[in-house]
Amino acid sequence: MLYLSIGSNLGDKRNFLLQAISLIRERVGRVVCMSRFYETEPWGYTSTNTYLNAALEVETSLSALEVLAITQDIERELGRQRKSMNREYFDRSIDIDLLLMDDIIVRSEALNLPHPLMHERLFVMEPMVEIAPTVMHPVLKKTICEIYNALML
Repeated sequence: MLYLSIGSNLGDKRNFLLQAISLIRERVGRVVCMSRFYETEPWGYTSTNTYLNAALEVETSLSALEVLAITQDIERELGRQRKSMNREYFDRSIDIDLLLMDDIIVRSEALNLPHPLMHERLFVMEPMVEIAPTVMHPVLKKTICEIYNALML
């Protein structure tokens, strides 16, 4: 199973998320479960724009790199201008991050799975604990619920 985090903090945020979900359903696979939308503060930079974030569980036959290419295309189609680099973040119409894909571990120039910062981000873990509390993080060897609870301490 594939888990994605989606977020937006520009324009009609709810509509950007709904469009992204529709395109993910069309191009990546069946959306099995979706969290509610969470309003959150920017993480890693300062902005006056709050985010709407959600997590998705998606059933797909695609590889992680295929999913990455498709989600990056979706981001561009929905107006994303540039990707964050070297922990320099920007406001964005849409952001789609691959979080987990089964127990796959990938460390490459193009992709890191599981997402290397997911366990530090409440805006990721809160929606994830809603839809996948018992899923095991393949590197940390903890459930999503355990990671979330540690973040809340």
